Amino acid sequence: MKNRPRTLRFAAVATVVMAAAPLAGAAGFSLASPTIKPGSTLTEAQVFNGFGCTGKNVSPALKWSGAPSGTKSFALTVYDPDAPTGSGWWHWVVYNIPASATELAEGAGTADGKGLPAGSQQGRTDFGAPGFGGACPPPGDKPHRYIFTVYALKTDKLDIPEGGTAALVGYMINANKLGSASFTAKYGRKKQ
Repeated sequence: MKNRPRTLRFAAVATVVMAAAPLAGAAGFSLASPTIKPGSTLTEAQVFNGFGCTGKNVSPALKWSGAPSGTKSFALTVYDPDAPTGSGWWHWVVYNIPASATELAEGAGTADGKGLPAGSQQGRTDFGAPGFGGACPPPGDKPHRYIFTVYALKTDKLDIPEGGTAALVGYMINANKLGSASFTAKYGRKKQ
């Protein structure tokens, strides 16, 4: 009985160390954009052109650094958890980005993917097609959050069937994730 508190202390310390271990390799991993500042409001350039929205639908420039050791590729997603669907809304899904890449240029998210690093692929968004789909929340909703996330992966390629959904890509990303970095921006539309 005298050793019990010591054992519990050891177990608590071991739990904290084990929980922190997976994050240690990703501690310096960061994502930034010269186009969008974290917490800012998206501009008309990043707003969808359709569904009642009249934006330019241009993907922002994104840069990342400090990827964890062992990174063999990257994936990137843009997700709106506030969309009134019950499951959010996927605005952009890119995977098989080579480990040598550290950025995506502004406008790289065209449907044909020509502006992406060689070998990169885009998944189908909730707009029904590949490529960047900008913000377009319902008029009158509180501003929605758009979460931009880059993932460092332990595999050089995700085998996704043609036409694979964003949820399937997300599943494969999480099964191969070494670390991630993200920032959030907002956008809302006034009631008409």
